[in-house]
Amino acid sequence: MLRVIGLLLLIPLFDIVLLVTVAIPFFGPLVTVALVVLTALVGMLLVRAEGRATLRSIQRKLATGEVPTDELVDGGLLIAAGAFFLTPGLVTDAVGLLLAIPFTRYPIRAATNRWVVRPYIDAKTGGFASGQVYVGGFPDEGQGGMGAGQGPDAGSGPSGGSGSGFSPDDATDVDFEDSDR
Repeated sequence: MLRVIGLLLLIPLFDIVLLVTVAIPFFGPLVTVALVVLTALVGMLLVRAEGRATLRSIQRKLATGEVPTDELVDGGLLIAAGAFFLTPGLVTDAVGLLLAIPFTRYPIRAATNRWVVRPYIDAKTGGFASGQVYVGGFPDEGQGGMGAGQGPDAGSGPSGGSGSGFSPDDATDVDFEDSDR
């Protein structure tokens, strides 16, 4: 988290250095300010149009009963693009443009889903949301924990201590309809 905050603080710093050392001497101060303001205005208009399209897509998916996961990530990326466009500078405007244009936003959305959203959901749900759950034992089995062959009754039971300790033959059916009365 600190790396992300540090990176977000370095982008405006790099932007200021670029403006002072390259843009102002090359274009002049008045043209540089006009360029920064113009890119911010055009970028905000682009974010507004893309936001409306994303909102329509969210509403369409909700109306059909689908979950708009990709559209919600797009909405978050568009909010970030708007923040980058509001920050004065040419580098932040370029980053905002990458987040606002749909064909460059799709790979960023895929990376965000893979490295941010999915690990967060897995951490919160214990892997049940993505299907990354442990079946037939404990997660730390065989790594020094109380796994197979290390408990107080190791070697006993129908499995002989060589597996997870669960035998389908020992399972019983529960009739929930009788217990509701």
